[in-house]
Amino acid sequence: MTAANISNRARIVLASLVLILGVYWAGARYGPRQPSSVEALPRSVATDAQRDAALTTDESINVRIYRQASAAVANILTKATEYDFFMDPVPVEGAGSGFVIDPRGYILTNFHVVEGAQSIEVVLGDQSHHAAKFIGADQRNDVALIKIDPKGKKLVTLSLGDSSALQVGQKVLAIGNPFGFQSTLTTGIVSALGRTVQTSQTTFIDEAIQTDAAINRGNSGGPLINSHGEVIGINSAIYTPTGTTAGIGFAIPINTAKSIANDLITDGRVHRAFLGVETLPVGGWLGEALDLPIHEGLLVEVATPRGPAAVAGIRGGDRLVQAGMRRIHIGGDVIVAIDGQKVAGQLDVNVVLNRKRPGDTVNVTVYRGGKKMDIPVKLGERTSN
Repeated sequence: MTAANISNRARIVLASLVLILGVYWAGARYGPRQPSSVEALPRSVATDAQRDAALTTDESINVRIYRQASAAVANILTKATEYDFFMDPVPVEGAGSGFVIDPRGYILTNFHVVEGAQSIEVVLGDQSHHAAKFIGADQRNDVALIKIDPKGKKLVTLSLGDSSALQVGQKVLAIGNPFGFQSTLTTGIVSALGRTVQTSQTTFIDEAIQTDAAINRGNSGGPLINSHGEVIGINSAIYTPTGTTAGIGFAIPINTAKSIANDLITDGRVHRAFLGVETLPVGGWLGEALDLPIHEGLLVEVATPRGPAAVAGIRGGDRLVQAGMRRIHIGGDVIVAIDGQKVAGQLDVNVVLNRKRPGDTVNVTVYRGGKKMDIPVKLGERTSN
């Protein structure tokens, strides 16, 4: 075998090993902002009426929705500065999608599309360019709101639907800018509903809409639309072994995004529920070491002074012990459920609180010693994202 063949085989083996399986943002922070040149084929001349007459019913829906919605879908281009190992500044360009929801120029997108951006440029479907400013975001839900100045221009906006009314099997359409190809339409169905998809250590998509509509990098922040032309989700993440579409995409329910956008437009901040506890997961050896009567739950180490949980009577730890490599507060309550939903980790608590508003009352089930009790807690408001 020649040295060249060995080298080629080594490259093939190396390439086969570089496979990452997981949930990825469907964005293009480090990807191409514009596609490479593509040769166009000659276009036959026909009127819209002639072309429409040849369409099937399903094709007619696709064409109608695309004509209505594509002008409101934004190509979002960002510039930021990051620093290399030697702390030298490195310019970084990113791209993603968004959509206009208000004639005043408000645009919904993903937070990770505009995170850390020093400048944001929006290119609408009519190829008009606009500088945009960051209004605010809910980082946990990965939803952001930006705004352009229409300067008297009448903007096309998208209607927001009701994601709670979705059913598995419904037709959906996604419009975005995958790999820089602006205003790209893909179609599919709602594949599943109600999943909680963790996208990082601190973010998740609650009640995610799963779809087989092709979503790739650059689609992040773009609309997922029903057959009535209403936005029912924000395309956000893909599950893939290669970094490109594998037929499993996830969208944030538009009902979640509507609430966030309304808070940001009305009050300039997102109203998020706050329980006021610092906890440690209990399970396995720790539960046995503490002689707890449960196999999983959350040990309350600290109940924030004058916080909602403390005011309601939930107790934090009253003494310090050494457990492995860290010291922990023990003697506090162990939370096992909130409003009847079992909690075994912080993600479980975040999911429950994500569906609540400040001022709501939740029923927190705890063990205190060997006694099980329910404690009603009126939730406060978190002051930061």
